[in-house]
Amino acid sequence: MKKSKHLIQATIAVGISLLAPFQACAQQKYPNHPIRMIVTFSAGSLTDILARLVGAKMTENWGQQVVIDNRPGGGGVAASQALIAANPDGYTLMMVSSGHAIAASLYSKLPYDTLKDFAGVSQVVSGGHVLAVSKDLGVKSVKELIALAKAKPGQITFGTAATGSGAHINAEMFKIDTGINATFVSYKGPIEALNDVLGGRVTYTMLSTGVAAPFIRDGRLVALGVGTAHRDPMFPNLPTIAEAGVPGHEFDQWFGLLAPARTPRPIVEQLSREVARILALPDVKERIVVLGSVPKPSTPEQFDAFIRNEVQKLGKVIKAANIRVD
Repeated sequence: MKKSKHLIQATIAVGISLLAPFQACAQQKYPNHPIRMIVTFSAGSLTDILARLVGAKMTENWGQQVVIDNRPGGGGVAASQALIAANPDGYTLMMVSSGHAIAASLYSKLPYDTLKDFAGVSQVVSGGHVLAVSKDLGVKSVKELIALAKAKPGQITFGTAATGSGAHINAEMFKIDTGINATFVSYKGPIEALNDVLGGRVTYTMLSTGVAAPFIRDGRLVALGVGTAHRDPMFPNLPTIAEAGVPGHEFDQWFGLLAPARTPRPIVEQLSREVARILALPDVKERIVVLGSVPKPSTPEQFDAFIRNEVQKLGKVIKAANIRVD
């Protein structure tokens, strides 16, 4: 009996000793060391600007440095691979754009599962593209552009940054929604596309309101509508494309924060609350509006559901337009 009693006590002691490190880990305050925030595009991109804005406010509040790690390449695929390879402990995050959902259908095969390998933390902002033409074209509305395209089928062109970019998918969606026949011209970036629109070499473009704003204000570029469901706070008198005559057209150039799929739920929820706090700060809200976007915090569950819907919705556009990059 004594032997059995000692054996039980020894077993309990071993169990406690094995459990101790996990209890200590659970009791540690998060975060207690620097956080790495991977960015899917290069420094200076809107994704990068938002990551630095959110990261700086996290650092101020938590006293732990948020280190920005730019991983451009492959439309965010390289960055996504780096995230899923990281330890799912809340110390590696990733700021993404709508390109994250686009990539799910744009590539024939990805080295990860868009819906299973990531945990949504929160959407950060909702942004839009302006449908715009040169003032010299003489087109003043969405309906006039559609009429021009239908009068000259196959003769008008549209240019955006990069095949498969958010602006490109939005423009292809516009073609599908209106039934027009227009030829796509791909550019390295939005400025190159904009220059050719202003020079009369391309008929129209889709580009972010932040990029378009100076050219709209000086009159060289005519904004016909914005692709989001809501009007842009920078140009409140500019109708949405849906309001301007294309019912149902909606494309959200969104940005949000992800973590690896197996990140502990309490940490994901804490991060989500922190993003919501940051987006409510007056200086942050003002900066986001200047960038042509609006703050759009969400719960982890809402962001996961939103991404699932975006993958399905944008996948239909990509398939209908037969867009491939590989």
